[in-house]
Amino acid sequence: MRSINGQLLKKFLISGANNLYNHYPEVDQLNVFPVPDGDTGMNMNLTLRSGVKEIVNKGDESIATIAESFADGVFNGARGNSGSITSQIFRGFAEGLKGKNEARSSDLDIAFRQGKETAYRVVEKPVEGTILTVIRESSDAAHAKMKRDMSIEDYLSLLVEEARKSLEHTPDLLPVLKQVGVVDSGGAGLLKILEGMLSAANGRFIERSEEAPSEGPDASALPKPSYAGAQLSEDEEGWGYCTQFMLRLGKPEDGKRPFFEDKFANFLKTHGKSLVFMRNGDLVKVHVHTLAPGKMLNYAQNYGEFVTVVIENMSEEHRNIQEGHIATDFSHVEEENKPLKEFGLIAVSSGPGLDQMFRDSSVDQIVAGGQTMNPSTEDFLKAIHACHAKHVFILPNNPNIVMAASQACDKVEGSEVVARVIPSKTILQGLVACSMYAEEGDPDQIYDDMKSVLKQIRCGSITYAIKDADIQGIHITKDFYLAMKDDKGLVACLENKDDALIALAKALIDENSASLTIIYGEDVTEEEANSTASRLSEIFPDIEVNMQNGGQPVYSYLLGVD
Repeated sequence: MRSINGQLLKKFLISGANNLYNHYPEVDQLNVFPVPDGDTGMNMNLTLRSGVKEIVNKGDESIATIAESFADGVFNGARGNSGSITSQIFRGFAEGLKGKNEARSSDLDIAFRQGKETAYRVVEKPVEGTILTVIRESSDAAHAKMKRDMSIEDYLSLLVEEARKSLEHTPDLLPVLKQVGVVDSGGAGLLKILEGMLSAANGRFIERSEEAPSEGPDASALPKPSYAGAQLSEDEEGWGYCTQFMLRLGKPEDGKRPFFEDKFANFLKTHGKSLVFMRNGDLVKVHVHTLAPGKMLNYAQNYGEFVTVVIENMSEEHRNIQEGHIATDFSHVEEENKPLKEFGLIAVSSGPGLDQMFRDSSVDQIVAGGQTMNPSTEDFLKAIHACHAKHVFILPNNPNIVMAASQACDKVEGSEVVARVIPSKTILQGLVACSMYAEEGDPDQIYDDMKSVLKQIRCGSITYAIKDADIQGIHITKDFYLAMKDDKGLVACLENKDDALIALAKALIDENSASLTIIYGEDVTEEEANSTASRLSEIFPDIEVNMQNGGQPVYSYLLGVD
């Protein structure tokens, strides 16, 4: 075929997402470190599913419309670094197809190279030998080798061939991959997506396999944060209020603000979903699903006067949120009409004990997540909205979550809310940063103070090995316990979790250390924790040992040395 429209692109994208779904456990197994947090495949799978949800029922023929809707979906659903980078690839891909009803192979070439540029632009320090390398090398090589008027099938075949070559040599660029004997997991996931797109182009649409393994911690199975509206149904056609209006733009002399399409659309996307936005001269037509129609209308009226307004309630049932209250749209709207408070604080947490520690540290919203269940960009957007504050600070508490949190901050840019990420990489860094949080004062100073203390604590963790391996000169035995510094520097692999804890404490404590904080997980009893604390006090008589119950999964112990 020489060109494709929106419906064919939809078929390609869904086939690619299905192919990733059918193979995501294999992608997870490519995790370098043999710990139970190898969730690259899962993160990319959930990210792509969010994109599919946005296009599966769309009948648009315009390829630009389908690409943009898919990009919006994967952006909101982005999970982990791999999912976030994938969302940026498709965001750039959509930008490359902007304004087009159909696309030829030369247009797809431009779109994929734009996807590469966008992905690289958002990563502060790109690491080669990763998904970034695969999209860069494959799109550049395909561009160099493609012929004039090449068919869509031949172009995608060329792109897949080059992506496969790039993936095969990722171990040459990233030594740790070669050491473990695997290729990059994110790049492998991207290849599965491209292979699925090619298969559909060749007339072999890939269906989701019923024999695929269970997806594990899907978003619907995660504990939900405790804010109004969190438990509302969010199906494509059943979320909040369907709000439609036509606005006639006004002039500054009439007291109306200057109209900028990107800023206006960004505000609507931030506070709603399923946005359809059109402008014809001085008329703007909007369709959006939102929990707060009043806020939408108040904002829109800054720019003009309404010609028509239609609001329909689509929410059919509400559930009890964590404190046992009922989450209703009416209570949410009432909250929306209150003035914004000055500051809000969000923290990512997993485990009832950890949740309570953060609440006791003035955290307004808890986003459920951590290793093996990274929250999405949309999860952070909801939490930012629920803070109802002018300045919001986010503690991701995991290096694999920083990018999704940052994307949420980017999405509210231009609204009345300023959100910023304090790049905490561990739970204990997050708790230390909370000690510097103030609910009054200069927001820039608060941000700087919270960020400055992150390096004052050395962190580590104890978890179990999921397979045998040899890494960093240490032999790892399946089901033994790994002692790891916060940068995944291995200290030891021992059969007993308490012995591993002591080995890690010895590696973290030096002559300047004053205290040792340990948070024990759901697999450790209180009696075991107290016994271990006594052992540590005997070994380190000059160190204050503080043992707390976090109830977190996956990690038996989280350590922090100050």
